Amino acid sequence: MTTRVSSKGQIVLPSELRARDKIEPGQEFKVERIAQGKYRLTRQSKRPNEGVVDWLLSCPVKDFFIPLESESTDTL
Repeated sequence: MTTRVSSKGQIVLPSELRARDKIEPGQEFKVERIAQGKYRLTRQSKRPNEGVVDWLLSCPVKDFFIPLESESTDTL
């Protein structure tokens, strides 16, 4: 599989690879130069819970969280 470097220095990953590895726009990659003409591209892992706040804020139903009643632990 081949790709080209654009005039802006961008390299496009073919859609087949993006679909297979679930690569989404905005994901970050680390580029390492291994030797002349050889490079390693590594997807950076997401931080734990990244995007959770946005996911919660996008909930279509507000006030969906209902706290459960429980005994107080103050007297323990």
